Amino acid sequence: MNPKEISINDYDYVLPDGKIALQPLQERDGSKLLVYKNKELKESVFSKIDLFLPASSLLVFNDTKVINARIKFTKSTGSSIEIFCLEPYGNIKEYSSVMSKTETVQWKCLVGGAAKWKEDFLQKEIFINGKKIVLQAKKIEQITEAFIIEFSWTPNTYSFAEIIEVAGKVPLPPYIKRDTNEADNDRYQTMYAKHNGSVAAPTAGLHFSKELIKRLEIKGIRFAETTLHTGLGTFRPIEVEDLSKHKMDAEYYAIDDT
Repeated sequence: MNPKEISINDYDYVLPDGKIALQPLQERDGSKLLVYKNKELKESVFSKIDLFLPASSLLVFNDTKVINARIKFTKSTGSSIEIFCLEPYGNIKEYSSVMSKTETVQWKCLVGGAAKWKEDFLQKEIFINGKKIVLQAKKIEQITEAFIIEFSWTPNTYSFAEIIEVAGKVPLPPYIKRDTNEADNDRYQTMYAKHNGSVAAPTAGLHFSKELIKRLEIKGIRFAETTLHTGLGTFRPIEVEDLSKHKMDAEYYAIDDT
């Protein structure tokens, strides 16, 4: 179907705040499951999804891992600026090479409170295993609605993956209107997350528990993995009536040929 023939209004609906779960259920697989079978809709629980999948099924899991993409800097005046890391800047062939870099990296970022950023760089202190690290952020240039930010840190023996793990916070979706907590570090990751890079979780995968995956294995269901690092495009609002004019953001992916 041609995007010009699709009206965005057909996908608009009212979602009351009371219908948005601000905290995850105690059990990962305890969420509701909508099942369509034999032209009928019925409600079940995600923990029973193995009952609805044929034994010959192949499940493909996105093994991306969400990074602590929100880094807050506090100025000497007391005001704060938040840098939201979207994706590495430049010709990136492998995210792992960026996350393992030491000394300095450049990222495409959103900056909250950018108008207040008058200094040459922002700075904050973090601690890894009791050792103090000084992290600096410098604006390199502005591109469209984002900025190219250069991060550097001393001592420079730590990888950027180690730095952002401590310096940043979990990037909960914008409709989750609450502060992050310690539990989010675990619950906003899938059980099979491996490769750092996403700024949003592959949401459907959050419902799989270790017990459920084990039952699927026993049933004979096969598994495969691919990596897609979710970026800004996942939560960018559609602001045009003609969908052919909506900008689709590229996202990094990797598929193992084995």
